[in-house]
Amino acid sequence: MQKLLTIAALLLIPSLAPAQKTVSFKTDDGGVILADVYGSGDRGVVLAHGGRFNKESWKPQAQQLAAAGFRVLAIDFRGYGASHGPGEKDFYHAPFQLDVLAAVRYLRAAGAKSVSVVGGSFGGSAAGDASIASQPGEIERIVMLGGAPSGPAEKLKSASLFIVARDDGNDDGPRLPGIRKQFDKAPEPKKLIVLDGSAHAQYLFQTDQAARVMQEILDFLNGKEPS
Repeated sequence: MQKLLTIAALLLIPSLAPAQKTVSFKTDDGGVILADVYGSGDRGVVLAHGGRFNKESWKPQAQQLAAAGFRVLAIDFRGYGASHGPGEKDFYHAPFQLDVLAAVRYLRAAGAKSVSVVGGSFGGSAAGDASIASQPGEIERIVMLGGAPSGPAEKLKSASLFIVARDDGNDDGPRLPGIRKQFDKAPEPKKLIVLDGSAHAQYLFQTDQAARVMQEILDFLNGKEPS
């Protein structure tokens, strides 16, 4: 009996709760995006995955954000899962920023008074490009893990946090120089955190720096100004 009570109690803890539901919504160009919803409240966060991930990959982080009082929307980009839309087969030119904007507007329509975006890798680029394309004040803050806007960073309309591992790289070489270049162009407030190691984007959550990364994200989303 005691064991059953303990299990029942654990199921009531927000940080261990599964997604409440999966929703879908349309993008401005006629795409359809599916997303998992976690938590409640009037502060929204969109989670935008990287190329080797999907909406389910954010579950541990979504649970932590929900436990901290955020309403979280973890999306599948077009071409992933059941999400679809124009350009989905052309990964390098697909308008992924429209998927992020649609998610932001879904949360706004659902009652969120503020919405921020956390993106990994190309999801971070999409978050940045969504900020550039957004209306002023539409996206409060953006976190880019191992990524940077593809568009002109000086046109970002959101406070920005860039997090990258020093030795993160691909066949084209290290990512840090390009990310730093975009960071330098970004308007204030902004912050760049360079971590030890080579883990890319969401893979940072599989390292011994996972707790620090999550704390930096929480501090930033809770209004601690970058410095």
